[in-house]
Amino acid sequence: MEKTRYFSLLQVANSVRKTLGERYGSAFWVQAEINKLNFYQYSGHCYPELVEKKEGKVIAQMNSILWKSDFQRANQKFLEVLKEPLKDGIKVMLLARITFDPVHGIALQITDIDPSYTLGDLERERQMTIDRLKAEHLFDRNKALKLPLLPQRLALISVETSKGYADFLSVIEGNPFKYAFFHMLFPSLLQGEKAITGILSQLERIRKVKHHFDAVVIVRGGGGDVGLSCYNNYELARKIAGFPLPVLTGIGHATNLTVVEMVAHSNAITPTKLADFLLQQFHNSAVPIQHARDTLQSLAPRLIAEEQKFIESEIRHFRNGTGKLLLHKKHVLGGIGDKIRRTAAERIQQAKVFLAGNNLSLSKIPQQFMAQQRRDLNLRKEFMFKDLARHIKSRELELDALSKQVDALDPKNVLRRGFSITLLNGKAIRSGDQLHLNDQITTRLFEGELTSKITSVNNE
Repeated sequence: MEKTRYFSLLQVANSVRKTLGERYGSAFWVQAEINKLNFYQYSGHCYPELVEKKEGKVIAQMNSILWKSDFQRANQKFLEVLKEPLKDGIKVMLLARITFDPVHGIALQITDIDPSYTLGDLERERQMTIDRLKAEHLFDRNKALKLPLLPQRLALISVETSKGYADFLSVIEGNPFKYAFFHMLFPSLLQGEKAITGILSQLERIRKVKHHFDAVVIVRGGGGDVGLSCYNNYELARKIAGFPLPVLTGIGHATNLTVVEMVAHSNAITPTKLADFLLQQFHNSAVPIQHARDTLQSLAPRLIAEEQKFIESEIRHFRNGTGKLLLHKKHVLGGIGDKIRRTAAERIQQAKVFLAGNNLSLSKIPQQFMAQQRRDLNLRKEFMFKDLARHIKSRELELDALSKQVDALDPKNVLRRGFSITLLNGKAIRSGDQLHLNDQITTRLFEGELTSKITSVNNE
């Protein structure tokens, strides 16, 4: 061991620091994502945790240092350009140099951050989402839905403590026209990555009870483009584009529309403007109705007066017309009556002449008729006597035959030949089914009767 050469840990660390200093002496631009800013308010320094992701997985990670003065300068640029401070979860282009500390190890010392890169990255994500939705024919689907004439029942997605939410309610609930709205809050974060999952979750809840609502309203207070970056997310925009209810948005004072605002059915720049839009829908129906009511109230008396005059005029015309018609019909009926009387007199005269001419011949007809009837009666009498004699003879023969049949069927004659009649309670027995044990029966012979008692019955 005495001959073995060795180095102390500090010597190794200093060697690494010297090598890195010689190799990476100047600053260079690095593209990364601030996974966590790690701002320390007491000192004013930041120690950002930088990562690079691919398909959602971290493929590189490094610690960094952002001293107080550099942080204040970079943060001020972000506020001026993006209207948002430096924060977790944003992609940045930063100017840094590699440093090495024997205790804390390797890190990137950040001296500047370009906010225009972050803004451009947001725009690239926005355009990719737009292109994808158009390719899937979803971009205009929600706009194609028909907003109800009076959208009264609203499903609100917002934060209860949000100023935008309060402004929206103040307008629709305090409107001087007393238009009544029903609204139900579905609370969700409205900024940052967690807003995406929150809004998606609440949209799914609303979808399950969609028959209770006319539209979905998403409102929030103002914010910069970074604060609105979640509204360029493909999954969120796709959900809204294909939602079965019209989606109305009022999510802030953005200069450029987010994809969610573009695919929504209607968009207003602020929650207040969106509330005014809903009130206008009621105005669009209320104003024509009010105008129609005023018109009816002003026109109705005049129309009634005109119709009254018309009816009175028609009554006068009717009376005049019916009087003339009745007079004309009276003259017509008088002419018809005269004609009928003349025609009737002529017909009666003709009938008298006809009857006088035929009176003589009619007086002879009864005598001729009576003589003919006497001849017919004599002939019929002769034929009737002959037919009656034959009919009586035939009936006498039939009676003789029936008399013989009756004698043959007389019970006395049947009994005389050795037959008998068995009676039960005075009625003839034709079947053993009529008898029961111990029944008393009577057997009638040609001469005399027998009385028996049933001891057995055999129906065979």
